[in-house]
Amino acid sequence: MSSEIVNAHPVPRRRLTVVAVAGIALAIIVVAAGLALRAADARKLRTWTDAQAIPSVEVFMPTVMSNGPTLELPSRLEPYSRAPIFARVSGYLKSWNVDIGASVKTGQLLAEIETPELDQQLLQARADLVTAQANYELSATTAKRWQALVGTDSVAQQEVDDRTSDYAAKKATVAAAKANVERLVAMKGFQRIAAPFDGVVTSRDTDVGALINAGSGVGPQLFTISFVKKLRLYVQVPQNYVPLVHVGTTATLVVPEYPNERFTAQVVALADSVNINTGATLVQLMVDNSDGKLLPGGYASLQFALPARANTVKIPASALVFDGRGLMVATLAANNRVAFKQVKVDRDLGDSVEVGQGLSASDRVIDTPPDGLVDGDTVQMANSAIMSHTGRAGATQSRSPKND
Repeated sequence: MSSEIVNAHPVPRRRLTVVAVAGIALAIIVVAAGLALRAADARKLRTWTDAQAIPSVEVFMPTVMSNGPTLELPSRLEPYSRAPIFARVSGYLKSWNVDIGASVKTGQLLAEIETPELDQQLLQARADLVTAQANYELSATTAKRWQALVGTDSVAQQEVDDRTSDYAAKKATVAAAKANVERLVAMKGFQRIAAPFDGVVTSRDTDVGALINAGSGVGPQLFTISFVKKLRLYVQVPQNYVPLVHVGTTATLVVPEYPNERFTAQVVALADSVNINTGATLVQLMVDNSDGKLLPGGYASLQFALPARANTVKIPASALVFDGRGLMVATLAANNRVAFKQVKVDRDLGDSVEVGQGLSASDRVIDTPPDGLVDGDTVQMANSAIMSHTGRAGATQSRSPKND
């Protein structure tokens, strides 16, 4: 065993040196690679941090208003003509000839009234006329005789004048009695209640034997006659929409009983004043009802398709900013810098507004601008493609299931 140790060859010193140098070089390479990786990570972190410091915003293009909004307002249908029928004479209802829903013609008999008191008044008036005529004839004869005696100087002129004056008074009494008889005859004619125009009986509030009082303030109406071939509608149009509504403007009419049908109404008159209590203008429309489908007194919804104003664009209300300069909108310039523009809102549609001044269709509008954003700030777009206002709404809806 001692002979094996003596015969072994020792490891050369040069070989050990090479191994040591190779190990040191490998260690340097590993350290350098680690440092380079850390430097790259640091650069990425710095780039990411710088990017996070620039606000991200959603940008969209305003929607050009080719069609105006639809203005929907409540209304009531009313007959073109409506006449409550009251009695002109007092008495008892003798008979009625028409009931609700009946079509009537002008002059058609609706009912008759018994007038015993009026009948007696007429008899008395005729008797008074006979008496007045007799007195008149006697006075005329007397005055004629006294006039003949004037030339004989057998009567005084004063007495002749008295007879002449009495004759004139009796003549006036006859005229008054005749007028009273004619008045009562005319009143007698009101026993027959007739339709004032062609139409439909929409109410009957009397019956045979009912006590009838003359006049409109002492009892209910006997009948109501309505002309329903054409109907009127009255609607309160808000003040800011009045310039877009004028005589001849058409509106779509919808009623609950025919939800799938549309009727056309046309503006025929405007009040030309604003109600101080409602801030609206009364507008009258007319609708054809030849087929009788629409019922007077019923509820109706009116829809006005309003025209778009020139140079008007629509943006979401969330894009508006109010500061010391007024109502502003943040836009994105070509160099991705913020530029605020002052705008004028024509119409507030709730979730969106129509801008009449300050914006154009080519402006890139920032939606919901972050607090502290000022003119000249640099921002970056969060959305890769710029959408219109309407497209933005659709894109939001399509992304929501994915986000959920």
